[in-house]
Amino acid sequence: MAHNILVVGEMADGAPTSTTLELLGGAQGLAAGGTVSVALLGTGASAAAAKAAGASKAFVSDDAGYDAVKAEQWLAALEAAVDQAGADVVLIAQSSAGRELGPRLAARRKTAVAMDCVKIEDAGGLKFTRPAYGGNAMATYSVATSPAIATVRAKSFEAATGAGASDVVQLPAAGASRTNITGREKAVAAGLQITEAPVVVSGGRGLGAPEGFKAMEELATAIGSEKAAVGASRAAVDLGWYPPSQQVGLTGKVVNPDLYIAVAISGASQHMAGCSGSKTIVAINRDKDANIFGFAKYGIVGDWKAVVPALVEEIKKAK
Repeated sequence: MAHNILVVGEMADGAPTSTTLELLGGAQGLAAGGTVSVALLGTGASAAAAKAAGASKAFVSDDAGYDAVKAEQWLAALEAAVDQAGADVVLIAQSSAGRELGPRLAARRKTAVAMDCVKIEDAGGLKFTRPAYGGNAMATYSVATSPAIATVRAKSFEAATGAGASDVVQLPAAGASRTNITGREKAVAAGLQITEAPVVVSGGRGLGAPEGFKAMEELATAIGSEKAAVGASRAAVDLGWYPPSQQVGLTGKVVNPDLYIAVAISGASQHMAGCSGSKTIVAINRDKDANIFGFAKYGIVGDWKAVVPALVEEIKKAK
């Protein structure tokens, strides 16, 4: 069945974000002969439309009033884009913006939203799959109303490639807002971000001391600094062993890498809610009954102090 899909895009450094390109890639596969369009709002949106691979049409506004995501301003523009695109599906990143825009757009359109999806497929109608019960189960939904709206985790689709939108339609400028942003504080994190990394190496309280994260960094470096990033469980972060910006879990970052290596992490539901969408999970834990092994495709029972250095050496030999 053909679907007209609108991707709500976000921008960084004058171009669509990697997650936006992933959503466009997913939309290409789901459209089945329908149209794929993108909405881009804020300074440089018109130029960014040319980089929105996979979209045949872009709905844009270069008004700087959209640079900060204020829901009541964005919603008016997005409703106009939905109407003009004839969209029966709207895809939004599971980001801070998406968490607010998805439910509010659904309420305005009197439809439903599936939040935090890790898979969308057309199986006799679109099916939206998301983690439930803290990542201990997967729930699949269908939406009977239109447009069906979904927020989607990063790395759930392959990024679109090719030419950007050739047809650009201007949206209205930003209206007044009751929200006032009084200041910003930018979190500083060096290297590859854990939400973007194809491989995430995470350490937990079972490392025993903050020095254990040096071994996690060595493992990530061995894999490749351009591929791997280091994360941490909430317990390790609460102990001050690693920065809060690297926390994976229900109250931290949600990651969806190709490979997630969990070292000395028990696998509590709060942590798994942040990584259960990983394509492959490898667990290293000396407790053979640790909950993490129930989620792992591969598991190593043993002391990380012996396993991780040996793993680093083997990876170095393989290069």
